[in-house]
Amino acid sequence: MGLKNYAYIGDAVWELFVRGKTIKLTDNARKLHKFTTDKVKASYQAELLHFLEPELTEEEHEIARRGRNLPIPPARRQNQAEYRHATAFETLIGWWHIHDRARLDAILNLIEEQLVF
Repeated sequence: MGLKNYAYIGDAVWELFVRGKTIKLTDNARKLHKFTTDKVKASYQAELLHFLEPELTEEEHEIARRGRNLPIPPARRQNQAEYRHATAFETLIGWWHIHDRARLDAILNLIEEQLVF
């Protein structure tokens, strides 16, 4: 499986995680949408990667590095650094989802404990 596939599935896993948190906050559709989009946008995912970096193993740093170097779609080239870091985050989430669910759960718990949801 290629890194693009890990990023693809990681995007879905992350959004599902965020949506699972948002439905516990409100029934208001507008607020649900705003909260979800704030947490799944590239700038927030780039921040999360930075937050997680001290916790990553050498192998995970390598996966993130390789995810960061994936080709960028032309529509996303305005802020390349941010988009690349977000893709690296999604790649890690996808990697853990496929290969190490316990590690994924630990990382999601760490995010949930340390960051405001």
